Amino acid sequence: MTNKDYKLVIIGYGGMGSYHAKHLLKENQHITVVGTYDVLEERREASVKDGYKVYENLSAVLADDEVDFILIATPNDVHKEIAIAALNAKKHVICEKPVTIYSEELVEIIQAAKLNNRHFIVHQNRRWDEDFLTIKKIHDEQIIGDVFHIESRVQGANGIPGDWRHLKEFGGGMLLDWGVHLLDQLLFLIDSKITSVYAHLSYVLGDEVDDGFQAFITFENGVTSLVEVGTTNFVQLPRWYTKGTKGTAVINDWDINGKIVIHNLDENVEAPKPIKAGQGLTKTMAPPSEKAVSTSELPKVEKTMESFYENVVSVVEGNAEPIVKNEEVLRVLQLIETIFKAAETNEVIKEFDKTRSHS
Repeated sequence: MTNKDYKLVIIGYGGMGSYHAKHLLKENQHITVVGTYDVLEERREASVKDGYKVYENLSAVLADDEVDFILIATPNDVHKEIAIAALNAKKHVICEKPVTIYSEELVEIIQAAKLNNRHFIVHQNRRWDEDFLTIKKIHDEQIIGDVFHIESRVQGANGIPGDWRHLKEFGGGMLLDWGVHLLDQLLFLIDSKITSVYAHLSYVLGDEVDDGFQAFITFENGVTSLVEVGTTNFVQLPRWYTKGTKGTAVINDWDINGKIVIHNLDENVEAPKPIKAGQGLTKTMAPPSEKAVSTSELPKVEKTMESFYENVVSVVEGNAEPIVKNEEVLRVLQLIETIFKAAETNEVIKEFDKTRSHS
C-alpha cells in the first residue's frame, strides 16, 4: 500500500470531468484533484465553486511540477495533442474514451509514453459494470455451458445528446460514443481472434454521424456476436442475450433484472407437444415441457479486480499491470475502423485482426 499522495488536474471540466472529481476520485485515498482547466467560462466558474484551482491555460498545467497526473475529459478530437504534450511534460496521463478518433493517433501517444517513461491509461470504465461482470462470470464459469452467441445492446429514445457528439470532426456518433464501450467489453470477454465483421450504421436522425449501428462479429473459436446501439428505440430489447450449449442467459437492464434457463438433457423428459401458431402447427417453436428446463436467478458477482483508480496507482508504483492495456484499446479502435469500412462498403471484412489483446 502506497503512502504517496498524487496530484491530478482535470482537462475538460464537463460532465465526465466533474464526474471523475465528484465520484470516482472521491473514493481514492491516494489521488487528489488539485485543479482544472477548461476553455469555457461557465465550467471554470463551476470548478471554482467546487473548490478547485483554475489554471489559465494548458501550458500552466504542464509547467506545474507538483502535478503528477493529467486527466483528459475533452471532446475526442483534441485528446492526442493534449496527451502527447502532457507526456512530454513528464506527467502520467489518464484519458477518457474514445481515446482517439483514429488508431494511428493512439500509436503516436503510446510512443510518446514510452519515450518519456510515463504511463498512459484509458478510462474504459464499463469493464467494471455489474451487468458485464455478470455475463463474464456466466461465460467464464460455463454456467450455461460453452457460450456460442452473445448479443450486447444499449438502446434509448433521446437521439444523440449534447452538441459536439453530432459532428464528425469531433469524433461524434454512437459507434465512437457507446460502441467503444460495448466492443471493449466483448473483446475483453472473448479470448479469440476476430475472423469476420459485417455492419450497418443508422442515419435516420439526419446527422452527419451515425445515430446507431449493428455489428455482426465472428471469432475464430466459433463465438458469434451482435453488438447494437440505438437512439430511436422506444421499446428496448435486453441489455444482454447469451446462448450456451446448456442454456440461455438474459440480462434486461443495468439493474441486473433477468434470468438463466438451463436445458434438462435427461432422456426421460417429455417431448414438446405441437401448438397452434398463427394458421399452422409447430413442435419446433412450442415451449419446452415443464421438466425440460429449470430457471434460476442470475449469479451474484463478487469484486474480482481493483477499481480503476486503485489500478492506476498500482501501475504507476510498479505493483500491477494495467487492467485496461493500451494494446487492447488499440485493437478496439481498429475494430471500430473496420466496422465503419464494412458499413460503407456493405461487405463482410476478414483478415484484419492482426494483433490480439491477449492469448
